[in-house]
Amino acid sequence: MGISALTPPPPATGNAPSHLEFSDNRLLVDLCGEYDRNLTHLESHLGVQIIRRGNQLDIIGTDEARAQVARILEALYERLEEGRSVEPGDVAALIKLGTAPETPEGPAEQLEMFRTGRLEIRTRKKIIAPRTKAQQDYTRALLQHEMNFGIGPAGTGKTYIAVAVAVQMFSDGLVDKILLSRPAVEAGERLGFLPGDMKEKIDPYMQPLYDALNDFLPGKQLQKLMEERRIEIAPLAFMRGRTLSNAFVVLDEAQNATEMQMKMFLTRLGEGSRMAITGDRSQVDLPRGMHSGLRAAERILDGVDGIGFSYFTSADVVRHPLVARIIQAYERDEEQGA
Repeated sequence: MGISALTPPPPATGNAPSHLEFSDNRLLVDLCGEYDRNLTHLESHLGVQIIRRGNQLDIIGTDEARAQVARILEALYERLEEGRSVEPGDVAALIKLGTAPETPEGPAEQLEMFRTGRLEIRTRKKIIAPRTKAQQDYTRALLQHEMNFGIGPAGTGKTYIAVAVAVQMFSDGLVDKILLSRPAVEAGERLGFLPGDMKEKIDPYMQPLYDALNDFLPGKQLQKLMEERRIEIAPLAFMRGRTLSNAFVVLDEAQNATEMQMKMFLTRLGEGSRMAITGDRSQVDLPRGMHSGLRAAERILDGVDGIGFSYFTSADVVRHPLVARIIQAYERDEEQGA
């Protein structure tokens, strides 16, 4: 690795700066980010000051903060040396890993996982690396269980990771097709009758699934696979009567499935298939008086062999940091109103 750590002055001086030197100036530019945004992110979240001098970074702050920032910068630089990109979300993920409460693995072990890319999802267009401990556990569960539920707030990567795993398993020949589904339920609005044929009517509900697939597969290949029906996107109501064999099946927005629909969907599982069911219990859009099938499945299937449950919190949100704060504010409000 092209990083050399220069020994700081004796610790008796208190907050003496740490020095990191990088051998490749081009990678250092990518490490710092556009307008040094990655360094600014570290400064604002960890209470340090980072000064760039040529190919050297000086880190000023408490001993603990300096050590954490150095580990993060080293992990990101190694990532760049492997030919992988560094996005703002990767910086935020490492900050979360480093400041999370102690786990059986520990923050240092989690940083090592991020650095070496031990757990990655490889698709035709990009490589996905889980950014939080919950995402890492979820990815493992999707690979290990024939059926797995991912439950938690918006923005935690539940559906995105599930679709990525589906594409990887399809590309590796472990399944013959991918089927992605959602309940066609309006989010608190009445849109009336939409124009067009059946596909044009349901496509607006399915768009997030199209978006995820477009991130992982080249456009022409995706179009060809959909024409061959090796990749299908369909509303939940269209699943009745089918047996889904040798397929990776994802049900998104499962909190909007009724209890009857959920049972119908889960019993579609055929030989050689896997299912991922994702949902957010706090965003149920079903008509008043109808119960969420996700809540029922969670209660009924708890402890059933071969079925896994993965849970996320606002700490796992990988969208804009403000999204996590919005979710936390709503959670506090619900707790106070309970």
